[in-house]
Parts: sequence; structure tokens; C-alpha cells
Amino acid sequence: MPLPPTGPHARPARRPGHTAHVLVLGGTTEGRRVAELLHADGVRVTSSLAGRVAAPRTPPGEVRIGGFGGPAGLTRWLRAHAVDAVIDATHPFARAISFHAAVAAADAHVPLLALRRPGWAPVAGDDWHPVGSLDEAAGTARALGERVFLTTGRMGLAAFADVTDAWFLVRSVDPPEGPCPPRLEVLLDRGPFTLDGERELLRRHRIEVLVTKDSGGAATAPKLTAAREAGVPVVVVRRPPVPEGVLAAATPEEAAAWARSL
Repeated sequence: MPLPPTGPHARPARRPGHTAHVLVLGGTTEGRRVAELLHADGVRVTSSLAGRVAAPRTPPGEVRIGGFGGPAGLTRWLRAHAVDAVIDATHPFARAISFHAAVAAADAHVPLLALRRPGWAPVAGDDWHPVGSLDEAAGTARALGERVFLTTGRMGLAAFADVTDAWFLVRSVDPPEGPCPPRLEVLLDRGPFTLDGERELLRRHRIEVLVTKDSGGAATAPKLTAAREAGVPVVVVRRPPVPEGVLAAATPEEAAAWARSL
């Protein structure tokens, strides 16, 4: 068995009776659920939320809001707070924090698991147009129609700001900031959404194109069914991969079991 690392980069020694401490990165439904499972087991859980939503749903246990100051700041936090494991339950498109977590966990010698809900897959009748970025999505959507339902969140609207000959319905939890398309209607809402509600939304706004990220999960999936039924094409932004070398789990139960096994 290899010896534990020593020197300035080693994890601090655990005292007898030490309570396991797990840092959950996220604010997603899966992040809240894994925090609930671990908290119920008596594990000390700290959930870190990005602070991009004005009134986030907070999980049980300790909660911190805001960034860490990059990988180095996160490494210092892991050491200072005697963290035994990290579960990256951030949004599948939160590429930066996932990369920072991979670097920091390696530097602090702390086990890391990425919790990623499975992505969506097209079924018979879908008219999907996969793209690699929001910039590509903007051009593809405009080529498919003039009335666009944009469900990619408020942070990426700058990619559509130069599209002047299309009308956009944007749905987000909080009002958008920064550059936006000039012809824009904002719908403030938070999932889960119903199939009947999505059908009515597409009909009422005469939607010709749906743009979404491949976020996965059930909370926002009804829009895909509604689009299929209405014959509305869907521009799907592919999700980035999990950082190389990082273990991944598909459910909160799997992630909690991994943490317990440590």
C-alpha cells in the first residue's frame, strides 16, 4: 500500500473521532439531494453555491455562497476546513468550477467525484440540431425560424445579442444582465415544468425554434416533448466532458455511496 503524501501539500492528519467532512459543489437538484443523504447519515456537509441565483434553494448542513478564488483558493479552503472528499454536483455546463475542482482536489490530495445527471437523447419524431457552443446555436437557430424560445439561462445571452432579425422568448430564474437580443421577452420562472404548460407556452408565443443546453434531468425535459409534438426543431448545445481522470456518478445515491465508502 502506498504511503500517504507528506510535506506542505499533504492532507492534515485526522484526529481520533474526526467527523467526515464532504464539500458538495453545486446548487443543482442533485447537489441538494446528495447533501440530504449525507446529512441524514451524520456526515458533516458543506454545500457551496455560486451565488448566481438571488434566492437559491438551500440544502441541509452548512452552506457557503460565492467563489473560492480559482484552484489555489479552493485548495486552501479544502486544507483549512479539513475536507475529506469533494462531490462536484455543479451544473453540467459549469466548466470552470469543474476544472478548478479537479486541480484543487489533486493538489490537496482529496478524493473527487463528479455527479452528472444523464444527458438527454433524441427519440423518434425529434428534430434535433446538435451544436458545440452558444455562438453556433445562435446561427443555427436563426436559420431555422424567427420566433425562438431560448432556455439556455441568462448568463449566455450575449451570444444572441447580434441577432436582430429574430424574436426571443427567454426563460430564466432571475432577470438577465449584460448584452441581450434587441427583440426580447423575458419569462421569469423556475422548474419543474409540466408538459401541458410547455405545450401552451409554445402555442401562445408561436414558437418556431427551441434552443436548449443538454442539461439532462426531468425538471425541464417536458419542453422537448412539447417541441416534438408541435414539430418545432430543437437546437441542442452539447455538454462539456467531465475533466480527465475524474470519477463520475449518475445519481445522488451513487455519489452518497461513494462518499460513505471512503
